[in-house]
Amino acid sequence: MNFAQQLSKLMDSRALTNYQLAKDLDIHPTTVANWLAGKTPRKKTLAILSDYFGVSVDYLLGNEEAPAAYEDDDELNEMLEDVRRNPELRAMFSITKKATPEQVRQYIKVIKALRGGDDDE
Repeated sequence: MNFAQQLSKLMDSRALTNYQLAKDLDIHPTTVANWLAGKTPRKKTLAILSDYFGVSVDYLLGNEEAPAAYEDDDELNEMLEDVRRNPELRAMFSITKKATPEQVRQYIKVIKALRGGDDDE
């Protein structure tokens, strides 16, 4: 896979639009469209995207097959996206665009407790 395909895959897995990614990165949506059309960003921007998606630059460029450790865990990803999209939860956790699997597990425990669910894992 090339960069555009990897980016598209990562955006799809998080249900991100060009506009949302651009907004999150404080760039113009046309820039994201250019990336998806085949233009590769600068090294500094690749590092920012790598951090945002929680994957290596090599993965973004298509040189690695395995993404970040929690990519295959749908429940963790779903809960993390809930936290990212909810302003109150985001403020409570003060999270960035990247969280470790252990941080996500802690978020899940707190969210379940707040929702009145079982927080045992």
